[in-house]
Amino acid sequence: MRTHNCGELDKKALGKKVKLCGWDHKRRDHGGIIFIDLRDKYGLTQIVFDPKHNKDAHETAENLGREDVIQVLGTVRERPEGMENKRLVTGEVEVLVEDIFVLAKADTPPMEVNDRVEANEEMRLKFRYLDLRRPTMQKRLYFRHRCAQSAREYLSANGFMEIETPMLVKSTPEGARDYIVPSRVNPGKFYALPQSPQLYKQILMVGGCDRYFQLARCLRDEDLRADRQPEHTQIDLEMSFVDVDDVLALVEGLMKHVFKKVLGKDIKTPFPRLPYKEAMDSYGIDKPDLRFGLELADVTETVKGSDFQVFKNAEMTKCLAVEDKFTRKDIE
Repeated sequence: MRTHNCGELDKKALGKKVKLCGWDHKRRDHGGIIFIDLRDKYGLTQIVFDPKHNKDAHETAENLGREDVIQVLGTVRERPEGMENKRLVTGEVEVLVEDIFVLAKADTPPMEVNDRVEANEEMRLKFRYLDLRRPTMQKRLYFRHRCAQSAREYLSANGFMEIETPMLVKSTPEGARDYIVPSRVNPGKFYALPQSPQLYKQILMVGGCDRYFQLARCLRDEDLRADRQPEHTQIDLEMSFVDVDDVLALVEGLMKHVFKKVLGKDIKTPFPRLPYKEAMDSYGIDKPDLRFGLELADVTETVKGSDFQVFKNAEMTKCLAVEDKFTRKDIE
């Protein structure tokens, strides 16, 4: 249906006959000539409807609305001087349309399909298919895809097998409630959806698979919190005949590989390692954010003679010395 996508045409294609498919992103009328930015996953291409060139195609374009899905046939030509858009790969060319076919008409969109105006979260979720068309969302999906592919690449190169484990399982005690699924063929019986593939990957190790991984979907019947979702995807792996240092080195190598492949950034390994006791003594948490250097100071001796009852009766008192540059919001 198409010879090119909407994000690849440039001056090398001048004079070529091309077919493009996509959504009517934006329309402009200038002296009877209609300009439309045609959008697909890959980008935007300006297409031109000139009644002097093809009257029928121009009449069809007059009735197009935002987000209508179309296919066009036309010739690539250079944009007039001063009309180029240097921000686009396709910004130096346009397609003069010779024929158009409307694949689907769209109702007036309830939200803008661009990154200039973001709808509220309820609207975005209700019309998710529109939200996913936005360039930002397309980039995020592609970013996630590249992360997954680079992780697969690294783990496969290090002797891991990607193995899918069952989704309908027996309920086992874990850290959260299970989602349950009634069995049609066994009335009164229920399956559970996996909170993690823990038992299955241990079986794989006992079964001699040595190194396993999967991008596992985990489901937990929990209330929503900032760090808790009903479902999430994790890079799940298991290794046989290894010690702690082997596991840490493998995971550090995985992170280094993903950052390099996806972001083009080199990260230094090995990562800093902090004993649990030192982390709790210095930061009061076993997963401290080390970017700000906010260490706890022991002021027990300083405040134990205080009249403030909380300090007076405390076995230990620690505090943070926060600089003025932090706002109240930062502190909270």
